[in-house]
Amino acid sequence: MYDPTVARLTYRALLGRRRALILGTLPLLLIVISVIVRALVGADDQTASDLLGGLALATMVPIIGVIAGTGAIGPEIDDGSVVYLLSKPVKRPTIIFTKLIVAIAVTMVFSALPTLIAGFILNGNGQQIAVAYTVAALVSSIAYAALFLLLGTVSRHAVVFGLVYALVWEALFGSLVAGARTLSVQQWSLAVAHKVAGGDLVTSDVGLPTATVLLVVVTVLATWYAGQKLRSLTLAGEE
Repeated sequence: MYDPTVARLTYRALLGRRRALILGTLPLLLIVISVIVRALVGADDQTASDLLGGLALATMVPIIGVIAGTGAIGPEIDDGSVVYLLSKPVKRPTIIFTKLIVAIAVTMVFSALPTLIAGFILNGNGQQIAVAYTVAALVSSIAYAALFLLLGTVSRHAVVFGLVYALVWEALFGSLVAGARTLSVQQWSLAVAHKVAGGDLVTSDVGLPTATVLLVVVTVLATWYAGQKLRSLTLAGEE
């Protein structure tokens, strides 16, 4: 289910100079802001939770997920180079699964690691805040990568749709409409973070059992459907 050649090509595409610069901007901004906040406010658990929840988990992780997930396959479909990949003796589900693994790895490295560093800068991991949000970033990276990889497979406007989901649905509607939070990767990952941290600093509108099931179901279904769409794309090309 994992092809090293496909993985190498995907890593090369995602970590090219231009895209790597974009991927590194938000993590760097998070760390710089964390240093400034720590210098101005000191070690404060509530401040650390607010910053990690608002900037890291709600903004940085989904945007990086959009870049990595859609960038793993979208550009190849847009410029037609995917035809050369599909002509190789590699199963379509293997291509999707390999690209998913790469997208997850890139999203985790550029989101979870900076979140952990920022958390330790802000309050030294007091009340397990840094670890809790890092775990949330790791968990959400998987679901985001799968969702946005699917978008990259089915639409030429995947980046736009991904940003609309991440910044409009989760950030805007999620803050205004209670029911929208149930269909939010951010809230699902916060449920996991709440379990890690305990207490009331990290909260979620979704219970842990429900969040766990939804994370697994969305990831599996998005990956499966992306494989089916890639297979349909192959058939269309052959015709």
